[in-house]
Amino acid sequence: MSDFLAWFEHGAALDPVLKAALAHLWFVTIHPFEDGNGRVARAIADMALARSERSPQRFYSMSAQIRAERKAYYDILEATQKADLDITQWLAWFLVCLERAIEGAEATLARVLTKARFWEAIKDQLLNQRQRAMINCLLNGFEGKLSTSKWATLSKASQDTALRDITDLVARGILVRDPGGGRSTSYSLKMPE
Repeated sequence: MSDFLAWFEHGAALDPVLKAALAHLWFVTIHPFEDGNGRVARAIADMALARSERSPQRFYSMSAQIRAERKAYYDILEATQKADLDITQWLAWFLVCLERAIEGAEATLARVLTKARFWEAIKDQLLNQRQRAMINCLLNGFEGKLSTSKWATLSKASQDTALRDITDLVARGILVRDPGGGRSTSYSLKMPE
């Protein structure tokens, strides 16, 4: 561990992203604790990545991405630790995993910005609690088509109340009626331009 810490804090110049990958692998291979080595290794990788960016703000988490890809992580870790000293496959996996972490953060940030722009565009509109809740549901990735029945079920309101809520939002241009009609009438948010 002394050698690891000396290398991590003062080792030879190395690309900081590669250093994060190496630090993770080396720590988890050293395995100094009975439990928690993976969590500490992920924290070390995140710390090394944060240092590499020299920024107080980070919008992605390598640790969270590794947890999301747990099976592939354990597979590549085992293959690397049981093979010879060539860690090329580990580095390649780490870099691709990092790319997915960044892409995931970008997608999350895009959703947050979309929500913020939407609420900013309708900030002067008076909405009831059901309408606010259902708009948030739609902005958070509502699955399927929004119908009066689904509105009533999700908002725990009557069909008549759901229809009044929807009709009000359509009249104000917040919701639009989807093509089609009859029993399959559905509605979508009208996103600001």
